[in-house]
Amino acid sequence: MSKGFNQLLDAVVRIDVREVAFESGARRYAGSIGSGVILSADGLVLTNAHVANPRAVELSITLANLERVSAKLVGWDHWTDLALLRIDVADAKRRGLKFATADFGDSDKLFPGQTVFAVGTPHGLTRTVTRGIISNNNRYFEDTNGVNGYETGAFNTWLQTDAAINPGNSGGPLVSEDGKVVGISSRGYLGANNLGFAIPANIAKKIVAGLVHDGAITRSYIGLMPGALQDLENYFALALNTGVLVNSVDPGSPAAKAGLRGGDIVLSIDGANVDGRFPEQLPPIQNLIASQPVGAKLRLTYKRGAQTTETTVITEKLESRVGEESALDKWGLSVRKVSRTFARENQLPDADGVLVIGVQPGFPAEVAGVSRGDIIRKINQQPVASLAVIQAAHAAYEAKPAPTLFEAQRDRRVSLYILKP
Repeated sequence: MSKGFNQLLDAVVRIDVREVAFESGARRYAGSIGSGVILSADGLVLTNAHVANPRAVELSITLANLERVSAKLVGWDHWTDLALLRIDVADAKRRGLKFATADFGDSDKLFPGQTVFAVGTPHGLTRTVTRGIISNNNRYFEDTNGVNGYETGAFNTWLQTDAAINPGNSGGPLVSEDGKVVGISSRGYLGANNLGFAIPANIAKKIVAGLVHDGAITRSYIGLMPGALQDLENYFALALNTGVLVNSVDPGSPAAKAGLRGGDIVLSIDGANVDGRFPEQLPPIQNLIASQPVGAKLRLTYKRGAQTTETTVITEKLESRVGEESALDKWGLSVRKVSRTFARENQLPDADGVLVIGVQPGFPAEVAGVSRGDIIRKINQQPVASLAVIQAAHAAYEAKPAPTLFEAQRDRRVSLYILKP
Protein backbone atom coordinates (compact mmCIF):
# COMPACT_ATOMS: atom_id res chain seq x y z
CA MET A 1 0.00 0.00 0.00
CA SER A 2 1.11 3.56 -0.69
CA LYS A 3 1.97 6.09 1.99
CA GLY A 4 -1.22 7.95 1.05
CA PHE A 5 -3.29 4.82 1.65
CA ASN A 6 -1.72 4.27 5.07
CA GLN A 7 -2.51 7.88 5.99
CA LEU A 8 -6.09 7.29 4.87
CA LEU A 9 -6.34 4.27 7.17
CA ASP A 10 -5.28 6.44 10.10
CA ALA A 11 -8.05 8.95 9.24
CA VAL A 12 -10.88 6.38 9.35
CA VAL A 13 -12.82 6.26 12.63
CA ARG A 14 -15.46 4.22 14.36
CA ILE A 15 -18.56 6.16 15.48
CA ASP A 16 -20.64 4.98 18.42
CA VAL A 17 -24.05 6.62 18.59
CA ARG A 18 -26.70 6.72 21.28
CA GLU A 19 -29.93 8.10 19.89
CA VAL A 20 -33.49 8.68 20.94
CA ALA A 21 -36.57 7.57 19.00
CA PHE A 22 -40.16 8.51 19.73
CA GLU A 23 -42.05 5.27 19.34
CA SER A 24 -45.04 3.56 20.95
CA GLY A 25 -45.93 6.68 22.89
CA ALA A 26 -42.61 7.01 24.71
CA ARG A 27 -38.93 7.83 24.33
CA ARG A 28 -36.75 4.87 23.38
CA TYR A 29 -32.96 4.94 23.46
CA ALA A 30 -30.79 2.72 21.27
CA GLY A 31 -27.14 2.36 20.36
CA SER A 32 -25.57 1.85 16.95
CA ILE A 33 -22.17 1.77 15.25
CA GLY A 34 -20.99 3.44 12.06
CA SER A 35 -17.85 4.67 10.36
CA GLY A 36 -16.46 8.04 9.35
CA VAL A 37 -13.41 9.75 7.93
CA ILE A 38 -11.53 12.75 9.34
CA LEU A 39 -11.20 15.55 6.80
CA SER A 40 -9.40 18.39 8.59
CA ALA A 41 -7.00 19.22 11.41
CA ASP A 42 -9.83 20.95 13.30
CA GLY A 43 -11.59 17.61 13.64
CA LEU A 44 -14.29 17.52 10.97
CA VAL A 45 -15.57 13.96 10.44
CA LEU A 46 -17.75 12.99 7.48
CA THR A 47 -20.25 10.14 7.86
CA ASN A 48 -23.78 9.14 6.85
CA ALA A 49 -26.91 10.94 8.00
CA HIS A 50 -28.40 7.59 8.97
CA VAL A 51 -25.42 7.11 11.31
CA ALA A 52 -25.44 10.55 12.97
CA ASN A 53 -28.37 12.97 12.91
CA PRO A 54 -30.34 15.21 15.31
CA ARG A 55 -31.72 12.14 17.09
CA ALA A 56 -28.21 11.44 18.48
CA VAL A 57 -27.85 12.33 22.16
CA GLU A 58 -24.29 11.03 22.44
CA LEU A 59 -21.53 10.65 19.83
CA SER A 60 -18.21 8.95 20.46
CA ILE A 61 -15.30 8.68 18.01
CA THR A 62 -12.71 5.88 18.20
CA LEU A 63 -9.46 7.03 16.53
CA ALA A 64 -6.99 4.82 14.71
CA ASN A 65 -4.93 4.48 17.93
CA LEU A 66 -8.07 3.04 19.61
CA GLU A 67 -8.48 6.08 21.89
CA ARG A 68 -11.99 7.49 22.23
CA VAL A 69 -13.01 11.14 22.09
CA SER A 70 -16.45 12.76 22.07
CA ALA A 71 -17.93 14.60 19.07
CA LYS A 72 -20.83 16.89 18.21
CA LEU A 73 -23.06 17.14 15.18
CA VAL A 74 -22.18 20.07 12.90
CA GLY A 75 -25.04 19.44 10.47
CA TRP A 76 -26.74 16.80 8.36
CA ASP A 77 -28.41 16.41 4.97
CA HIS A 78 -30.75 13.44 4.66
CA TRP A 79 -31.31 14.07 0.93
CA THR A 80 -27.73 12.88 0.26
CA ASP A 81 -27.41 10.76 3.44
CA LEU A 82 -24.43 12.77 4.68
CA ALA A 83 -23.61 14.24 8.08
CA LEU A 84 -20.68 16.20 9.47
CA LEU A 85 -19.33 15.86 13.02
CA ARG A 86 -16.57 17.67 14.88
CA ILE A 87 -14.25 15.94 17.30
CA ASP A 88 -13.68 17.61 20.67
CA VAL A 89 -10.23 18.80 19.57
CA ALA A 90 -9.54 20.59 22.88
CA ASP A 91 -9.98 17.31 24.75
CA ALA A 92 -7.85 15.46 22.18
CA LYS A 93 -5.00 17.98 22.58
CA ARG A 94 -5.24 17.86 26.36
CA ARG A 95 -4.82 14.08 26.21
CA GLY A 96 -2.07 14.24 23.58
CA LEU A 97 -4.17 12.42 20.97
CA LYS A 98 -3.24 12.85 17.31
CA PHE A 99 -5.11 11.92 14.15
CA ALA A 100 -4.51 11.88 10.41
CA THR A 101 -6.72 13.49 7.76
CA ALA A 102 -7.90 12.26 4.37
CA ASP A 103 -8.23 14.00 1.00
CA PHE A 104 -11.00 13.78 -1.57
CA GLY A 105 -10.38 12.40 -5.04
CA ASP A 106 -12.30 13.23 -8.22
CA SER A 107 -15.28 10.88 -8.40
CA ASP A 108 -16.16 12.11 -11.90
CA LYS A 109 -13.06 10.31 -13.21
CA LEU A 110 -14.09 6.91 -11.87
CA PHE A 111 -14.88 4.18 -14.40
CA PRO A 112 -16.46 0.72 -14.22
CA GLY A 113 -13.84 -1.88 -13.41
CA GLN A 114 -11.61 0.52 -11.43
CA THR A 115 -10.25 -0.95 -8.20
CA VAL A 116 -11.55 0.62 -4.98
CA PHE A 117 -11.46 -0.22 -1.27
CA ALA A 118 -14.21 0.18 1.34
CA VAL A 119 -12.77 1.05 4.76
CA GLY A 120 -14.76 1.07 7.99
CA THR A 121 -16.20 -0.83 10.94
CA PRO A 122 -18.45 -3.64 9.64
CA HIS A 123 -20.31 -5.29 12.52
CA GLY A 124 -18.01 -3.45 14.95
CA LEU A 125 -14.77 -4.80 13.44
CA THR A 126 -12.69 -1.61 13.31
CA ARG A 127 -10.15 -0.77 10.60
CA THR A 128 -11.53 -3.32 8.12
CA VAL A 129 -10.59 -2.99 4.43
CA THR A 130 -12.50 -4.76 1.65
CA ARG A 131 -11.43 -4.72 -2.00
CA GLY A 132 -13.60 -4.46 -5.10
CA ILE A 133 -14.27 -2.50 -8.24
CA ILE A 134 -16.58 0.25 -9.39
CA SER A 135 -19.48 -1.78 -10.77
CA ASN A 136 -21.35 1.27 -12.05
CA ASN A 137 -20.39 4.93 -11.71
CA ASN A 138 -23.83 6.41 -12.39
CA ARG A 139 -26.46 4.35 -10.60
CA TYR A 140 -29.95 5.80 -10.06
CA PHE A 141 -32.20 4.92 -7.17
CA GLU A 142 -34.37 7.00 -4.86
CA ASP A 143 -34.84 5.67 -1.34
CA THR A 144 -37.92 7.48 -0.01
CA ASN A 145 -37.50 6.02 3.49
CA GLY A 146 -33.74 6.11 3.62
CA VAL A 147 -32.98 7.98 6.86
CA ASN A 148 -35.50 7.32 9.63
CA GLY A 149 -38.29 7.94 7.14
CA TYR A 150 -36.61 10.99 5.58
CA GLU A 151 -36.26 11.12 1.81
CA THR A 152 -32.89 10.22 0.26
CA GLY A 153 -31.41 10.06 -3.22
CA ALA A 154 -33.40 12.56 -5.28
CA PHE A 155 -30.56 14.88 -6.27
CA ASN A 156 -27.61 12.66 -7.20
CA THR A 157 -26.73 9.32 -8.72
CA TRP A 158 -24.64 6.82 -6.74
CA LEU A 159 -21.51 4.74 -7.10
CA GLN A 160 -22.13 1.00 -7.18
CA THR A 161 -19.34 -1.28 -5.99
CA ASP A 162 -18.78 -4.96 -5.26
CA ALA A 163 -16.44 -4.13 -2.36
CA ALA A 164 -18.14 -5.69 0.66
CA ILE A 165 -20.28 -3.12 2.54
CA ASN A 166 -21.91 -4.45 5.70
CA PRO A 167 -23.78 -2.85 8.62
CA GLY A 168 -21.22 -0.65 10.38
CA ASN A 169 -19.45 0.30 7.13
CA SER A 170 -21.95 3.15 6.73
CA GLY A 171 -20.19 6.51 6.58
CA GLY A 172 -16.77 5.03 5.90
CA PRO A 173 -14.78 6.05 2.83
CA LEU A 174 -14.67 4.31 -0.54
CA VAL A 175 -11.04 4.78 -1.54
CA SER A 176 -8.96 4.66 -4.72
CA GLU A 177 -5.60 2.87 -4.82
CA ASP A 178 -3.72 6.12 -4.10
CA GLY A 179 -5.65 6.64 -0.85
CA LYS A 180 -8.08 9.33 -2.04
CA VAL A 181 -11.68 9.34 -0.83
CA VAL A 182 -13.83 8.88 -3.95
CA GLY A 183 -17.08 8.06 -2.17
CA ILE A 184 -18.81 7.62 1.19
CA SER A 185 -20.21 4.11 1.69
CA SER A 186 -23.91 4.24 2.41
CA ARG A 187 -25.67 0.90 2.04
CA GLY A 188 -25.72 -2.57 0.59
CA TYR A 189 -28.62 -4.61 -0.71
CA LEU A 190 -29.76 -7.10 1.90
CA GLY A 191 -30.05 -10.60 0.49
CA ALA A 192 -27.80 -9.76 -2.47
CA ASN A 193 -24.12 -10.41 -3.08
CA ASN A 194 -21.67 -7.62 -3.84
CA LEU A 195 -24.18 -4.82 -4.32
CA GLY A 196 -22.96 -1.79 -2.37
CA PHE A 197 -23.62 1.89 -2.90
CA ALA A 198 -21.69 5.05 -2.07
CA ILE A 199 -22.26 8.79 -2.38
CA PRO A 200 -19.78 10.26 -4.92
CA ALA A 201 -16.97 12.37 -3.43
CA ASN A 202 -17.77 15.35 -5.64
CA ILE A 203 -21.27 15.48 -4.14
CA ALA A 204 -19.83 15.05 -0.64
CA LYS A 205 -17.40 17.96 -1.11
CA LYS A 206 -20.27 20.36 -1.85
CA ILE A 207 -22.33 19.10 1.08
CA VAL A 208 -19.38 19.43 3.48
CA ALA A 209 -18.82 23.04 2.41
CA GLY A 210 -22.50 23.86 2.95
CA LEU A 211 -22.70 22.15 6.34
CA VAL A 212 -19.55 23.88 7.59
CA HIS A 213 -20.94 27.26 6.53
CA ASP A 214 -24.62 26.92 7.51
CA GLY A 215 -25.12 23.63 9.37
CA ALA A 216 -27.74 22.67 6.77
CA ILE A 217 -28.29 22.59 3.02
CA THR A 218 -31.06 24.85 1.72
CA ARG A 219 -32.73 23.72 -1.49
CA SER A 220 -35.57 24.98 -3.64
CA TYR A 221 -38.81 23.17 -4.42
CA ILE A 222 -41.52 23.58 -7.04
CA GLY A 223 -43.54 20.39 -6.45
CA LEU A 224 -42.84 18.72 -9.77
CA MET A 225 -42.18 14.95 -9.69
CA PRO A 226 -40.28 13.95 -12.86
CA GLY A 227 -40.40 10.64 -14.69
CA ALA A 228 -38.25 9.03 -17.38
CA LEU A 229 -39.51 9.31 -20.98
CA GLN A 230 -37.93 6.12 -22.31
CA ASP A 231 -40.39 4.20 -24.55
CA LEU A 232 -42.95 7.03 -24.31
CA GLU A 233 -41.57 9.34 -27.00
CA ASN A 234 -43.95 8.08 -29.69
CA TYR A 235 -46.95 8.43 -27.40
CA PHE A 236 -46.10 12.08 -26.70
CA ALA A 237 -44.97 12.76 -30.32
CA LEU A 238 -41.47 13.75 -29.18
CA ALA A 239 -38.04 13.49 -30.73
CA LEU A 240 -35.60 11.30 -28.80
CA ASN A 241 -33.74 12.90 -25.89
CA THR A 242 -36.23 15.76 -25.65
CA GLY A 243 -37.85 16.91 -22.41
CA VAL A 244 -38.74 15.32 -19.09
CA LEU A 245 -42.10 13.81 -18.17
CA VAL A 246 -44.09 15.35 -15.31
CA ASN A 247 -45.23 12.26 -13.41
CA SER A 248 -47.22 14.28 -10.88
CA VAL A 249 -47.54 17.73 -9.34
CA ASP A 250 -48.02 18.26 -5.60
CA PRO A 251 -51.37 19.94 -4.80
CA GLY A 252 -50.94 23.60 -3.85
CA SER A 253 -47.27 23.63 -4.90
CA PRO A 254 -45.62 26.35 -7.04
CA ALA A 255 -45.81 24.08 -10.09
CA ALA A 256 -49.55 23.50 -9.55
CA LYS A 257 -50.14 27.24 -9.14
CA ALA A 258 -48.27 27.81 -12.41
CA GLY A 259 -50.66 25.46 -14.23
CA LEU A 260 -48.48 22.36 -14.63
CA ARG A 261 -50.05 18.93 -14.24
CA GLY A 262 -49.19 15.25 -14.61
CA GLY A 263 -48.57 14.22 -18.22
CA ASP A 264 -46.99 17.51 -19.25
CA ILE A 265 -43.53 17.43 -20.83
CA VAL A 266 -41.07 20.07 -19.59
CA LEU A 267 -38.85 20.99 -22.54
CA SER A 268 -36.61 23.66 -20.99
CA ILE A 269 -35.83 25.44 -17.72
CA ASP A 270 -34.74 29.06 -18.03
CA GLY A 271 -34.04 28.49 -21.71
CA ALA A 272 -31.82 25.42 -21.16
CA ASN A 273 -33.18 22.27 -22.81
CA VAL A 274 -33.65 19.29 -20.49
CA ASP A 275 -33.32 15.60 -21.35
CA GLY A 276 -34.95 13.12 -18.99
CA ARG A 277 -35.16 10.07 -21.21
CA PHE A 278 -33.44 7.75 -18.75
CA PRO A 279 -33.82 7.48 -14.93
CA GLU A 280 -30.13 8.34 -14.44
CA GLN A 281 -30.80 11.73 -16.04
CA LEU A 282 -33.50 12.73 -13.54
CA PRO A 283 -31.33 13.62 -10.46
CA PRO A 284 -29.34 16.31 -12.33
CA ILE A 285 -32.62 17.90 -13.49
CA GLN A 286 -34.03 17.80 -9.96
CA ASN A 287 -30.75 19.19 -8.62
CA LEU A 288 -30.88 22.02 -11.19
CA ILE A 289 -34.19 23.13 -9.67
CA ALA A 290 -33.12 22.46 -6.07
CA SER A 291 -29.93 24.52 -6.52
CA GLN A 292 -31.86 27.70 -7.34
CA PRO A 293 -32.21 30.35 -4.62
CA VAL A 294 -35.46 30.13 -2.64
CA GLY A 295 -37.93 32.58 -4.18
CA ALA A 296 -36.27 32.44 -7.61
CA LYS A 297 -38.41 32.75 -10.73
CA LEU A 298 -37.94 29.82 -13.12
CA ARG A 299 -39.15 30.02 -16.71
CA LEU A 300 -40.47 26.61 -17.77
CA THR A 301 -41.44 25.71 -21.32
CA TYR A 302 -43.71 22.66 -21.46
CA LYS A 303 -45.70 20.67 -24.01
CA ARG A 304 -49.28 19.51 -23.40
CA GLY A 305 -50.75 17.63 -26.33
CA ALA A 306 -49.84 19.55 -29.46
CA GLN A 307 -49.52 22.88 -27.63
CA THR A 308 -46.29 24.34 -26.24
CA THR A 309 -46.63 26.84 -23.38
CA GLU A 310 -44.30 28.92 -21.23
CA THR A 311 -44.95 29.61 -17.55
CA THR A 312 -43.10 31.09 -14.57
CA VAL A 313 -42.69 29.15 -11.34
CA ILE A 314 -41.55 30.79 -8.08
CA THR A 315 -39.55 28.38 -5.94
CA GLU A 316 -40.22 27.62 -2.27
CA LYS A 317 -37.87 26.16 0.33
CA LEU A 318 -37.67 22.38 0.07
CA GLU A 319 -38.98 20.60 3.17
CA SER A 320 -39.15 16.95 4.11
CA ARG A 321 -42.46 15.23 4.67
CA VAL A 322 -41.08 14.23 8.09
CA GLY A 323 -41.52 16.88 10.78
CA GLU A 324 -39.93 17.26 14.22
CA GLU A 325 -40.91 14.58 16.74
CA SER A 326 -41.58 14.50 20.47
CA ALA A 327 -42.84 12.17 23.21
CA LEU A 328 -45.54 13.32 25.63
CA ASP A 329 -44.87 10.75 28.34
CA LYS A 330 -47.71 11.49 30.78
CA TRP A 331 -50.26 11.09 28.01
CA GLY A 332 -48.49 8.03 26.53
CA LEU A 333 -48.27 9.77 23.17
CA SER A 334 -45.53 10.28 20.58
CA VAL A 335 -46.18 12.82 17.84
CA ARG A 336 -44.64 14.36 14.73
CA LYS A 337 -45.26 17.90 13.53
CA VAL A 338 -47.25 18.05 10.30
CA SER A 339 -44.97 19.48 7.60
CA ARG A 340 -46.10 21.52 4.62
CA THR A 341 -45.13 18.61 2.34
CA PHE A 342 -47.13 16.09 4.40
CA ALA A 343 -50.12 18.44 4.44
CA ARG A 344 -50.08 18.76 0.64
CA GLU A 345 -49.65 15.02 0.10
CA ASN A 346 -52.64 14.32 2.37
CA GLN A 347 -54.71 17.27 1.11
CA LEU A 348 -54.94 18.93 4.51
CA PRO A 349 -56.14 22.55 4.59
CA ASP A 350 -52.90 23.75 6.25
CA ALA A 351 -49.83 22.51 8.13
CA ASP A 352 -51.31 22.96 11.61
CA GLY A 353 -51.40 19.91 13.83
CA VAL A 354 -49.30 16.93 14.88
CA LEU A 355 -49.44 13.37 13.57
CA VAL A 356 -49.77 10.64 16.20
CA ILE A 357 -46.95 8.14 15.55
CA GLY A 358 -47.33 6.05 18.70
CA VAL A 359 -49.73 5.40 21.60
CA GLN A 360 -48.81 3.60 24.82
CA PRO A 361 -51.41 1.09 26.08
CA GLY A 362 -53.15 2.03 29.33
CA PHE A 363 -52.16 5.70 29.24
CA PRO A 364 -54.67 8.60 28.97
CA ALA A 365 -54.40 9.00 25.17
CA GLU A 366 -55.11 5.34 24.46
CA VAL A 367 -57.92 5.20 27.03
CA ALA A 368 -59.54 8.26 25.42
CA GLY A 369 -59.47 6.58 21.99
CA VAL A 370 -56.58 8.41 20.29
CA SER A 371 -54.91 6.18 17.66
CA ARG A 372 -51.76 6.09 15.58
CA GLY A 373 -52.34 8.07 12.37
CA ASP A 374 -54.68 10.64 13.98
CA ILE A 375 -53.83 14.29 13.34
CA ILE A 376 -54.34 16.41 16.46
CA ARG A 377 -55.48 19.80 15.14
CA LYS A 378 -56.51 21.55 18.37
CA ILE A 379 -55.85 21.14 22.07
CA ASN A 380 -58.23 22.79 24.54
CA GLN A 381 -59.64 24.59 21.46
CA GLN A 382 -56.24 26.15 20.67
CA PRO A 383 -54.87 25.40 17.14
CA VAL A 384 -51.67 23.33 17.25
CA ALA A 385 -49.62 25.62 15.00
CA SER A 386 -46.31 24.24 16.30
CA LEU A 387 -44.91 21.39 18.33
CA ALA A 388 -44.33 23.87 21.16
CA VAL A 389 -48.12 24.32 21.60
CA ILE A 390 -48.77 20.68 22.48
CA GLN A 391 -45.52 20.45 24.49
CA ALA A 392 -46.63 23.43 26.60
CA ALA A 393 -50.06 21.83 27.18
CA HIS A 394 -48.34 18.61 28.22
CA ALA A 395 -46.04 20.49 30.61
CA ALA A 396 -49.10 22.15 32.18
CA TYR A 397 -50.72 18.71 32.54
CA GLU A 398 -47.57 17.37 34.23
CA ALA A 399 -47.60 20.26 36.72
CA LYS A 400 -51.34 20.04 37.42
CA PRO A 401 -53.19 17.09 35.85
CA ALA A 402 -56.59 18.09 34.49
CA PRO A 403 -58.94 16.86 31.72
CA THR A 404 -57.57 17.92 28.31
CA LEU A 405 -59.63 18.22 25.12
CA PHE A 406 -58.14 17.02 21.82
CA GLU A 407 -59.68 17.74 18.44
CA ALA A 408 -58.28 15.18 15.99
CA GLN A 409 -58.80 14.29 12.35
CA ARG A 410 -59.04 10.68 11.21
CA ASP A 411 -59.90 9.75 7.63
CA ARG A 412 -61.27 13.27 6.99
CA ARG A 413 -63.56 13.05 10.03
CA VAL A 414 -62.99 15.27 13.06
CA SER A 415 -63.52 13.76 16.53
CA LEU A 416 -63.16 15.05 20.09
CA TYR A 417 -61.24 13.15 22.76
CA ILE A 418 -60.96 13.98 26.47
CA LEU A 419 -57.74 12.85 28.15
CA LYS A 420 -58.36 12.33 31.85
CA PRO A 421 -55.71 12.11 34.60
